Amino acid sequence: MRKLTMRQEAILLSLKKLDFLNRDQLQTIHKLGKVRNTNRILKELSPYLESFREEYSTIYYLNAEGRAYVNSNKIRRKNPFVNHTIMRNDFYIFAKYPVEWSNEMKVSDGSTTLITDTWFKKGGKYHFLEVDSLQKMKENRVKIKNYIALYKSGHLEKHLGYFPILIWLTTTQLRKKQLKELCKEIPSIVYTIDDIR
Repeated sequence: MRKLTMRQEAILLSLKKLDFLNRDQLQTIHKLGKVRNTNRILKELSPYLESFREEYSTIYYLNAEGRAYVNSNKIRRKNPFVNHTIMRNDFYIFAKYPVEWSNEMKVSDGSTTLITDTWFKKGGKYHFLEVDSLQKMKENRVKIKNYIALYKSGHLEKHLGYFPILIWLTTTQLRKKQLKELCKEIPSIVYTIDDIR
């Protein structure tokens, strides 16, 4: 296995942490300059990466060689949830790359358990992030009921001194309005993807 530069390693580590990234996201996170330079750098990394075209963008993820290089056991494959992950990573960029950023994290107070899309720390405080890209609103309602139950239990306030803000990232103004209404009992913010891009 050849030795990579620090920048090349950083790109592989981003993919380990964030699963799937499109070219524009990699360009922004790693300050790769113009598209031509970004393409050159990603071509040099091709022994470690898989990629596919999705709409207007090329999406990258680690192949077996890339996973071995950064010691990752998580196998990624093209799937219907890639756009969900790309939206989540748009928020990661919008939030200015939080160091503490855990995806698919289990949160429980003993009676209510949920899997939050992302648990992250920003400005010294933890936040929940939920990405609404493919779900039916019915599924979102169930998830929000669980957040409300968690809020009312006071469990997180006991441990953290506050209840983390629930942030939703959705696709349309209509869904934003619906989510805001459903979340009015708890500390929450709703963005559309256009608000943050």
